[in-house]
Amino acid sequence: MNDPAHRTTTRPTPPRLSKTGEAFVLEGDLLIGTIEALDLSEGQALTIDLAGVGQIDTAGAWAVVTLEQRLQAAGLSPQITGATALQTDLLATLRTNMPKSDGLKPAHVTLTDRLEQMGRKTVAFGQEMLALTGFLGRVVATIGGLILRPQHIRWTAIAHHMQQVGLNAVPIVSLMAFLIGVVLAFQGAAQLRQFGAEVFVVDLISISILRELGILLTAIIVAGRSGSAFTAAIGSMKMREEIDAMRTLGLDPIAVLVAPRVIALILMLPVLGVIANFAGLFGGAIMSWVELGVSPGVFQARLVNNTDVWHFGVGVIKAPFFALIIGIVGCFEGMQVKGNAESLGHLTSTSVVLSIFLVITADALFSIFFAMVGV
Repeated sequence: MNDPAHRTTTRPTPPRLSKTGEAFVLEGDLLIGTIEALDLSEGQALTIDLAGVGQIDTAGAWAVVTLEQRLQAAGLSPQITGATALQTDLLATLRTNMPKSDGLKPAHVTLTDRLEQMGRKTVAFGQEMLALTGFLGRVVATIGGLILRPQHIRWTAIAHHMQQVGLNAVPIVSLMAFLIGVVLAFQGAAQLRQFGAEVFVVDLISISILRELGILLTAIIVAGRSGSAFTAAIGSMKMREEIDAMRTLGLDPIAVLVAPRVIALILMLPVLGVIANFAGLFGGAIMSWVELGVSPGVFQARLVNNTDVWHFGVGVIKAPFFALIIGIVGCFEGMQVKGNAESLGHLTSTSVVLSIFLVITADALFSIFFAMVGV
């Protein structure tokens, strides 16, 4: 009784594809064990007739939808006729969930197509910026509410994230800033030596690092290190439906997950920026001594006498804004993750790229603003 022939009353009818006029006519049973005999890759028609189809499963529906998409890619608008209500529902379900095929893209892309793609991407970017702005408002409102009710602040979570984004980032930030100072001193010496103005390398290093490079490069490193970690952590929780469980329990994910991360970043990025400034100046002083013979005493004296404290202040002022951008973007992209690993990886990359782009844009706006006010 284990013979498959004894479990069914009739054997499946092999499917057959024929063309009658402007219609493809499918007959027989479209099942996973029978459709391999069909050749759906040739010919064109305006109608797909399923009136002669008996049994059909998901594999058979996939064959029909594939034929339909091939005809659509050829510029036709095929109609499916003769299908029963169950067959129509199965085809609609499969058509909705079927992944897009690269093979269905037109071979020739016109200027109109490129303009359309550019327009769609522009609209999508604008919509994402609007959603990001709305998310920013929710986070700021939540943090404001926590400040008014400090007993609701999750101090343990904030301390944990301060260690993760701040203390653990000190080695890489210090090394980066030290090497930037070395490079600035070396390259500046090569140019200033031609004019006998080697001593001005101190001004070059101090202003560049204190005002711009120290905090900017620190923010870029934090965006790649901590911003991506925020997206990955929150995105993983979104995939496992832990965030939905929080809402079910009456917990606000913004207050529980986002606010501690953003607060920790706002507190720690200025500290990392100050550390980067000292490391950069130290690296520049070492290279100036080695390359130009500018002793540490001369370097320190010129740094104190010729560098306005506002250069340091400008860098520190920008730090909380950069931190807010990185934290908001990282958490926002994590909240957008769907239920698959591909979405998590894509949005993690998007988080890093968008954070760095917005940080550099903000830095440019700050530079214009400070230049206009004369600082």
